[in-house]
Amino acid sequence: GFQYANVIGVDEDWQPITNPAHLANIRVWLNLIMQEPKWCGTLFSALIINIKLSGTCVKDTDLFQRDVTNLLNHPIEPIYNLAKQFTKLMPVFFNEIGAEGDLREVSTELDEIHKRRDLLIHFLRKQSHVESSNLIVDFIKAIFIFWFTKKKVVLRSFLPDEVYSEITLEGIFIDDQHKLAKRVEHQLDFSSPDDLLSWKQEERHIYLARQTDISKTELRRFDLLVNMFQLLNQKYNLGFQELRTELDQAAQEGFPEMEDLLLTLEHCGTTECVEALLTALEGLKKTILSPEKFEAREDIYYKRHIAVDIPSVYGKYREKKFDSLSLSFRLENLTNIFLERLPETVNLSIITQATFFRIVKCLKLYLRALQVDGISSRRLETYISLLTSSLNIRRFSYTQYLDIFRGLSDGVKDVIYSYYTNIHQNNLTIIIPQIGAENLLTNYRSLWHDDDKTNSIHSLSEAFLRDLIATTFGLQHLDNFITRIIGTLESQKDILDERSLDLLMTYNPKRAISQLHKRNPYTHDLIHLGNKGYNLVILNDDKKAVPPAFIITTEIFRCREVVYGFDKAREDFMQRIRRSLTELEKVTGQKFAEPKDPLLLSVRSGAAVSMPGMMATIHNVGTNEELIEEAAKEHGDSYLAWDNYRRFLQSWAMTSGVPRDEFQSLMNDAKKRYNVSMKGHFSPEQMKELALEYQKVIRNQGLGIPDDPWLQLVTAIEMVFDSWDTDKAKDYRKIMDVSDSWGTAVIVQTMVYGNRSQSSGSGVLFTAHPYRKVQRVALWGDYAYGDQGEDIVSGLVTSYPISVEQAELDGRSVDKTLEVRYPDIYQELLSISRELVYDKRWNPQEIEFTFEGPDASQLFLLQTRDMITIKKQERFQVFADAEAVEKAYLGKGIGVSGSALSG
Repeated sequence: GFQYANVIGVDEDWQPITNPAHLANIRVWLNLIMQEPKWCGTLFSALIINIKLSGTCVKDTDLFQRDVTNLLNHPIEPIYNLAKQFTKLMPVFFNEIGAEGDLREVSTELDEIHKRRDLLIHFLRKQSHVESSNLIVDFIKAIFIFWFTKKKVVLRSFLPDEVYSEITLEGIFIDDQHKLAKRVEHQLDFSSPDDLLSWKQEERHIYLARQTDISKTELRRFDLLVNMFQLLNQKYNLGFQELRTELDQAAQEGFPEMEDLLLTLEHCGTTECVEALLTALEGLKKTILSPEKFEAREDIYYKRHIAVDIPSVYGKYREKKFDSLSLSFRLENLTNIFLERLPETVNLSIITQATFFRIVKCLKLYLRALQVDGISSRRLETYISLLTSSLNIRRFSYTQYLDIFRGLSDGVKDVIYSYYTNIHQNNLTIIIPQIGAENLLTNYRSLWHDDDKTNSIHSLSEAFLRDLIATTFGLQHLDNFITRIIGTLESQKDILDERSLDLLMTYNPKRAISQLHKRNPYTHDLIHLGNKGYNLVILNDDKKAVPPAFIITTEIFRCREVVYGFDKAREDFMQRIRRSLTELEKVTGQKFAEPKDPLLLSVRSGAAVSMPGMMATIHNVGTNEELIEEAAKEHGDSYLAWDNYRRFLQSWAMTSGVPRDEFQSLMNDAKKRYNVSMKGHFSPEQMKELALEYQKVIRNQGLGIPDDPWLQLVTAIEMVFDSWDTDKAKDYRKIMDVSDSWGTAVIVQTMVYGNRSQSSGSGVLFTAHPYRKVQRVALWGDYAYGDQGEDIVSGLVTSYPISVEQAELDGRSVDKTLEVRYPDIYQELLSISRELVYDKRWNPQEIEFTFEGPDASQLFLLQTRDMITIKKQERFQVFADAEAVEKAYLGKGIGVSGSALSG
């Protein structure tokens, strides 16, 4: 039979009063097991059950480390998991099983003091056991603040409605805690819950013992919550610092690989840390199971306290296998922190085929963790192999993925059955009645009822297995990971039809957005970025002055039905846009939707196949009447602010189908009313009046433009996507024999202002003569000052030639050319053009540009594409009646195609 520890107290000589046969009995059991370990699984199970349920007591003078070494020197590989279950129970490597063990015990006692009737503490306990995360640290802070202030609003974000509504501000669960928290804050000068983290246990116990007017029960609850707070803080704020000294020492004591591990833990992310830790653990396991026997170094010193004749031992015991197992337990505790974080490296809010690449990597790490613990599962290996193979199959169905993860879930159940239930269940039925209520540990005693032995055995068996499984390295985290994946897959299946599911599976959220200044390796191609976006990325990589931007790729266009139709996918996409917007703010130093230094955006299309003028562009997104008023006061440039707002309203309305003539009519009327020939001559107040007239016309048309800048941005993005399917875009593709399947990217780019002053402007240039077959770089085109780019391409303003050569050939004013009026801008454009054509071997280019001032540093490139030159055979008389043409002459310039129908 088994000799129970029967710890009943401490005698007057500070010695624990225990059963003297207890440890000798354990050694007998171990000796029997070591005769033939692989045949003694049932015997080992019985020993584990007895110790787990009734406890143990090992004194330093017993030197049980030798027994552990002896066990490890036997062929224990077939029962390695059982050997670890046993050794974890023996307090000879570390004083506690680990953070998980302490947290479970502390939180359970904290909850059981009031028999789970304090709903707040009960919820805390359940959350820490079932769905623990780093948020629990903040939850406990909130509980301390609630105890201090009695303001339960601080708990609002941590509790579901049904629990929150039941929390009371008076009564046994709060009154004494409120009094104690106020006292601690006042007497110890603690200004926040964080001060509790450095409150040492001994000092805390002395202080609490002096609070005689508060019940011992409530003092104990306060102490337990502080303890739990410290444990959780240590756990989630890495707790790695606690191991540093030990790993440094291990590196000096025969484990040099720990030095590399330390470096990885300091500098790498979650996945890399898990891989490094598992590699270290696999090495330690290899040492533990090796047939080689290592010499033990026993630097042990015995001494007796003369006054009371009590023996004691001090010194060190070192032996490589024992040290390997001891270090393994500590590293497993650390690894568990990273394994708990591992699912955070995967976006499980939506699951597509691309997600499975990351999931496979995580599953393989969890499987390695189980193998470190001596657990192997053919079923888990088979389903992970199936999942890996599926990634290379184009048409792998959604239901097949579901089958795989249900198989993985069954694999976890198989592990639990094979390594726990099957091994321990029969023994539990026999041993629990033998232990009896008097020998059970306190935390199990409440589950025993003399009048109902059958249910008592069932309850104790369940608690034993649950606690044992919870300490298995990686198993709980693997189970939670698989359960979350199945939950997401089944949720998607319930919401989406078969066609949408298939489309969702092909969607890769990582391909959704590419930053201009931080290239996305998954999307660096013409198909994803479109011609315009791809060229901008190339120019930016070459350090050319391109306004900061991000590109929403054709991946979103291709899958927009499911991205916009499925809430989780849309939410994920919106988060990606927000992150990209934050990146733009960092790069520009400006703030979106703030008047102080407003970040305004242009939202433009960008297909792989150029479709000039066919699709939507919305400028100056991110403003409203209120922000304009504030910005005008902040900067004093009211004209620019109201002109930008006017342009925003017009581009939005025209994209929505309002004819340009509606706005041109208002513009012409305003010019007549104020007797100005150019809009640049309006006063700020006049421009404000004109912008508000635009706004009124738009509202009268029943068109709503969101005031919220964020809604403006996301709606503008949708409008650009929708413009791919407008009648004119479809007709263009039909005439040009272009496929409808290309789709468009959307370029969200920081606005630069050619309308900032009369020293700024915008233009379009060709890097070669548009009519002549010459390779020489010669700048040709049109520009205007005081205007934005859309004014040029729409033909609404008087434009001027780029170069002197062009002006002379066209018979236009040389003085107003860009070359003469803005020589620095011209020279910079000429230098860029020569580099692109001569050095980089690009085809002759058509370049859109804006300059905010006369200096070269104020020049920005907005777009570049291969220019279209007229073939020689196209030179023919276009208009039949030369006299009628002369009478109808309006103006002269170069359009995007350079031929008769241009502009």
